[in-house]
Amino acid sequence: MAGRIATARPRSGDWAQRLCRQLLRHAGMVRLFQYQGVAGRTGKPMTSRAAGLIREPRDPQRATFLELFFDLVFVLALAQLSRGLIQHLSWSGAFQTLVLLMAFWWVWAHMAGLTDIFDPQRPQVQLLVTASMLGGLVLAAVTPEAFGRRGLVFAGAYLAIQLGRCVFVVLVLRGHEAQRLFLRQLLWFSVSALPWIAGALAQGSARAALWTLAVVVDSTALGLRYPAPGLGRASSSEFAISGGHLAERYRQIFIIALGELILVAGLAFSGSGLGADRSAALVVSFATTVLLWRIYIFRAGELLGTAIGAARDPLRVGLPMVYSHVVMVAGIVVTAVGQELVIAHPLAHARSAWTAVILGGPALFLAGRAIFEYATFARVSRDRPIGLLLLAAVTPVMLHLPPLLAATAATAVLAAIAIADASRARRHPPELPSPPGGPP
Repeated sequence: MAGRIATARPRSGDWAQRLCRQLLRHAGMVRLFQYQGVAGRTGKPMTSRAAGLIREPRDPQRATFLELFFDLVFVLALAQLSRGLIQHLSWSGAFQTLVLLMAFWWVWAHMAGLTDIFDPQRPQVQLLVTASMLGGLVLAAVTPEAFGRRGLVFAGAYLAIQLGRCVFVVLVLRGHEAQRLFLRQLLWFSVSALPWIAGALAQGSARAALWTLAVVVDSTALGLRYPAPGLGRASSSEFAISGGHLAERYRQIFIIALGELILVAGLAFSGSGLGADRSAALVVSFATTVLLWRIYIFRAGELLGTAIGAARDPLRVGLPMVYSHVVMVAGIVVTAVGQELVIAHPLAHARSAWTAVILGGPALFLAGRAIFEYATFARVSRDRPIGLLLLAAVTPVMLHLPPLLAATAATAVLAAIAIADASRARRHPPELPSPPGGPP
């Protein structure tokens, strides 16, 4: 949805407010109707070459091959994360994996937001996306040693992507109203750069604490709409959300994550022999992957773009979409670890850590899926929380049973949810999205 980009009126006040006012004045902020070419307060049309970078409503709102090409890096990134977690299957290992996943997520999410605003067919945008892809490749390559000797490389690559994107866009959009959003992002990523670099120079628990702070800053900045001194929070129109394009991008990253499940299961099976127990574990793993896809796409996944367009404030759907998908992707990473363990050791003596990932992965997915459903329909189906309660209830029993039985129990819970969805679809007409806040 490319709409009007509102012009904030900075209040007079302290030095920070005056600085922001000067930045906006230098950027030449004027009111713009992007698709009508209406002149701003100056009375002159926006003829800057930067205006040609902005997507227009009449442009195809579909993901491009460039964006799909960019996503290939995250196949490696997710595989590295699951590999690291299975090698350090402990609370500290899980926490480190979460921190690294959040770094990858904000690289991907901000690039999805950028290509939602700007036309990926433009050479400048293509250059930025491919440069970020190279940075993402470096991030993925050094992930196994991010909390070791490669910490500075990881933090440096992450900041190069985030700060480099903001600086690039601010320079290219000189004199354009849309520059303001990226000035805000530049401010916030400059703040989080301090704990990222300090953590890279520290060791052990100090690095984990500082990088956690950095991730918290990066994660809350978007939720707060990038408040800046003298400007307040960004308006919904500054994000210029296109429902169709963003919905497709988030469906694609979810499919990428499911692809990592297929990759892990296939590699584990090929390296463990073709016995009956391992073959059964492969079937259970594949069924779990299918059920995760089915539960995700049922109604909410299909109607995400429509829900964004139906919202009075698109960010009321857009922000929960960002956060719910990272929870679901985290659940898939944990599920991949559980599936690898089940296929490699289907009838082994149970371990608490193994049971935790086998049941915890699907539980994380269901939690994220419930948030996603609420953002789309302003309600949550009862089978989602019931499924979470069932997974929690069977955990004490599964601690004493082989991994294959624990995985079968998790698959049975997911199957029950999918059956409940199908039954509800037969009994009731297709439901239209009704996001929180009502129609525009």
